Amino acid sequence: MLQQTDPKLADMIAREANRQDTEIELIASENYVSKDVLEANGSILTNKYSEWYPGRRYYGGCHIIDEIETLAIDRAKELFGAEHVNVQPLSWSPANMAVYMGLLNPGDKVLGFSLDQWGHLSHGHPMNFSGILYEIIPYFLDKQTEEVDMDELERLAIETKPAMIIAWFSAYSRDLDWKRFREIADKVWAVLMADIAHIAGLIAAWIIENPVPYCDVVTTTTHKTLRWPRGWMIMCKQEHAKAIDRAVFPGLQWGPHENLIAAKAVAFWEALKPEFKDYQIQVVKNAQKLASELQRHGFKIVSWGTDNHLMLVDVFAGFEVTGKQAEHALEIVGLSTNKNMVPYDTRPPMNPSGIRIGTPAATTRWMGEDEMVEIADIFAQTIKNFKDEENLIKQRERVLKLCKQFPING
Repeated sequence: MLQQTDPKLADMIAREANRQDTEIELIASENYVSKDVLEANGSILTNKYSEWYPGRRYYGGCHIIDEIETLAIDRAKELFGAEHVNVQPLSWSPANMAVYMGLLNPGDKVLGFSLDQWGHLSHGHPMNFSGILYEIIPYFLDKQTEEVDMDELERLAIETKPAMIIAWFSAYSRDLDWKRFREIADKVWAVLMADIAHIAGLIAAWIIENPVPYCDVVTTTTHKTLRWPRGWMIMCKQEHAKAIDRAVFPGLQWGPHENLIAAKAVAFWEALKPEFKDYQIQVVKNAQKLASELQRHGFKIVSWGTDNHLMLVDVFAGFEVTGKQAEHALEIVGLSTNKNMVPYDTRPPMNPSGIRIGTPAATTRWMGEDEMVEIADIFAQTIKNFKDEENLIKQRERVLKLCKQFPING
């Protein structure tokens, strides 16, 4: 229908579909949703206004909407073992802002990962609400191990006495010690918040430890490793439920997107099935294989390996190729990646030393460890000879062959 009514837009969508089909998605925060999720997300539920929460709507005609949102909440609780869940947040920053507004006062101190070492904008960027309204105290990676130094974090927390500590990362490839974070937060009477956007799928499948029992509040995207529709949710202890719900609505946003909430409900259901755990196990196996193969090709992996779905490759070390150059060359051959700063990077954020890559999307296409060997070789040949046009054409052909063998939803 869209091809007839709006052919210009229909053509753009078709070209994007072709791009996704013919490129290997290695951006660690991207994935492919199921056809069922797409169906729910594009359903007639987008027609309905439904301010407030189930059983307390401002508008009439919400009795079925109430059932859908309650279903999503119940499935999320079962999946993560959460006491309370709010599935209405639309995106990352507003969800985290709801936590700040619900549990803190303006001017309070917040201890979070340094922005130049994978902290999020909503964890203290000076142009973001967090940096404007709160006093942000950064913690850093150890320069030698390139891992979080929990002893130093504890010392910093005792010294500064923050009102909230945030455990989070976007390009950190090692597990976090949730129990130790809890112990540190208790010593200084701080709220403990975990932002698990990038590892939520691994947590939902119990591949890595669940922070929900340890934290006062946990926020997460509903895409990335979760393979769900784009959106957000907040999980918290029951004692914080009223404050969090009020901060989301009416504090920050008005009508929830019930079509998106229905898509979340579908995805929660998919994640409760045994095959979802099998998928997440393969995601980690693929990431570890990809990391080891890249190391074999001479690339430096930050922290020398990965425990999860992603890795940060320092392409400048040894090869003197910048992250911007690498991203561009890899895009030409059909490997979709993103440039990223490495710890204590001396290069600027828009042209840093690193490339962040992950395996969730490739694993969704049923690629396995053998394909990671091939992808690592394509990656290496592209970076090492990124100015050679004939080489780039050759690597593009290798990518197309893999994409044909492993179609999306194949």
